[in-house]
Amino acid sequence: MSVFTHLVAELGRLLEPALAGSATAAAIVLFTVLVRLALHPLSRAAFRGATPAAGCLPVLLQLPVFFVMYRAFSSDRIGGAANELLGHRLFAAPLGARWTQALGEGGLFGAQGLVFLGLFAAIAVVAAWSAVRGRRAAALTAAAAATAAAKGAGAGKGARAGKARAGAGSVPAVTAEQQELVRKLGGVLPLLSFGTLITAAVVPLAAGLYLVTTTAWSVAERAWLQHRKDRTERATAEITGAERSSL
Repeated sequence: MSVFTHLVAELGRLLEPALAGSATAAAIVLFTVLVRLALHPLSRAAFRGATPAAGCLPVLLQLPVFFVMYRAFSSDRIGGAANELLGHRLFAAPLGARWTQALGEGGLFGAQGLVFLGLFAAIAVVAAWSAVRGRRAAALTAAAAATAAAKGAGAGKGARAGKARAGAGSVPAVTAEQQELVRKLGGVLPLLSFGTLITAAVVPLAAGLYLVTTTAWSVAERAWLQHRKDRTERATAEITGAERSSL
């Protein structure tokens, strides 16, 4: 953990001329971005799986980092020495403070309380964006499942007409139960992102900054990957159409 605190402290010193007292908070955001950049290849591989649980591996790999972040801003001493990170702030709020402590220092709309309200608002915006995209993706998945089911039914009729073509042309049918499961998952999974609000309310402010940064990165990353996938599919469809028209 001392390596982590040293890294964050050094990043904070580099940013201090521009950001003054909030330099360490900016260093936490920068550190989070560096972690996500390192995990980006895994995120791309998970996205290719196109499952509701895509991206779980990068999230699991971040748990140790989040735990170290939590411990670094919850401990008074690190490596036998005083924890220098606890003296840094984001505007009026100490990075080691929790929301309950901020409420005791001026109330909900006090100087520290407003910092936490800003954090919660940012998390809520990211969670709402994630929920909208998640529901849209679930709707597209359900539509694709319905299309696959229709193709499977057509392939079944062809199989009854001739067994020779059944093995080559059949498509595994998607049952009504599977379609209903996809629909339910699409309604529930996007709402889980709002659970970050609960976590941010009980962890130190520094850990909350890590949460909002990594969550925003995840949503933006998936949006970018989906955009690239859609663009590639459109380009492939255009090339295929051009080749067929030339024949």
